[in-house]
Amino acid sequence: MEDQKPDDFKRELGLLDGTMLVVGSMIGSGIFIVSSDMVRQVGSAGWLIAMWVLTGTITVIAAVSYGELSAMFPKAGGQYVYIKEAYGKLVGFLYGWSFFAVIQTGTIAAVGVAFAKFAAYLYAPLSDKNILYEVGSFKLNAAQIVSIVTIILLSYINSRGVKNSKILQTVLTVIKILSLAGLIIFGFMAAKMEVWDANWTNAWVSQTLDTTSGTWMPISGVTLISAISAALVGSLFSSVAWEGVTFIAGEIKNPKRNVGLSLFLGTLIVSVIYILANIMYLAVVPLYDIATAESDRVAVVASQSIFGSIGTLIIAVMIMISTFACNNGLIMAGARVYYTMAQDGLFFKKAAELNKASVPAWSIWAQCIWASALCLTGKYGDLLDFVVIIVLIFYILTILGIFILRKKMPNVERPYKAFGYPFLPALYIVVASAICVALLYTKTSTSGWGVLIMLIGIPVYYLTKAKE
Repeated sequence: MEDQKPDDFKRELGLLDGTMLVVGSMIGSGIFIVSSDMVRQVGSAGWLIAMWVLTGTITVIAAVSYGELSAMFPKAGGQYVYIKEAYGKLVGFLYGWSFFAVIQTGTIAAVGVAFAKFAAYLYAPLSDKNILYEVGSFKLNAAQIVSIVTIILLSYINSRGVKNSKILQTVLTVIKILSLAGLIIFGFMAAKMEVWDANWTNAWVSQTLDTTSGTWMPISGVTLISAISAALVGSLFSSVAWEGVTFIAGEIKNPKRNVGLSLFLGTLIVSVIYILANIMYLAVVPLYDIATAESDRVAVVASQSIFGSIGTLIIAVMIMISTFACNNGLIMAGARVYYTMAQDGLFFKKAAELNKASVPAWSIWAQCIWASALCLTGKYGDLLDFVVIIVLIFYILTILGIFILRKKMPNVERPYKAFGYPFLPALYIVVASAICVALLYTKTSTSGWGVLIMLIGIPVYYLTKAKE
């Protein structure tokens, strides 16, 4: 056991806690919503499942590749530390800047907005249609207030110490896995052969839904590529945030073994659940109904088909638990990155302080304020495009960092080596880069803004350096 200085994190998290953090941070709202838009884009059962399998495969490859880095640098800050070690302070700062401005806070906001979307099922006045205040083009609605209140509440719980947030995370994640597994099992029991057969009749015929006329239009060539990249935003967004466990490596027991193992187990569990959930949707809901689900809530349509009218409430409660646990994990992990950056002199000095409960409370509250501000900008879909491109760019850079660090630091102890190196990490870099290019091409307005915010970090870095 290392000496515990008062300004050190306490190692209180085991392998189960680490795995539950990965699973809990990954499963938020996406799996219950995004398949609807994916089907609108590509219009076939085969393509839908293929995209979830592709997403699952590259996510697990990325996670096991991170294992090598987490074993080399088993301290708080995770991905930020790996990027800084591989590329130097500027790129490390750009990651931290994007992480604070877009990645973590944008994800927290999107998940908070989804929580509110489903809370409105239990109590209608909480919906985004209930406008409370209007000035100019800005409208403040009840759902935005709900999402901000949940973010503040979770930030408060996290500021009181890692033990409370750890228990909350593990309990809620276990409930989340069991309820999703239950939904999938009951779904397969309620499967309708005629729906299944119809959905798989033309499994690989790609078509896109014209929402105005409600008819399917066949697509191919460039249009198909653009539809696939637009659809992949959904499955990729549902599969991010697994790296959160690397940020809290300073609080994990035996981090050299447990961080890499939690990454592998967590991403594998989630990818299998996601693929099964989508196969279940195809067994109970016709393709057209998946594509036209109200507010994209495909899980609600499936649940109504399985459980009847009470299905709506079952799903609403499940998703509220799911998004609550997801945001707890994101809030806990995110604050550790600003803490580590501040220690490197790349973030506000106050962020480098731990409170009496050994947690970076100042960082937690700074993150809370900005994520709440992003909730006011509103739309779930735009928040997704905004986040996904930046997340992918830094996943690519981190995995490329494995190749760089093997040259740069050949003698550093590597208790765990990236699985399938160099082939699998290289495969990830190629696939993820292709998706990024396609996203910038097809969703220039939203993805472009994300990239622009990241690049604004460059002058900010040099201006703060000059001040020093």
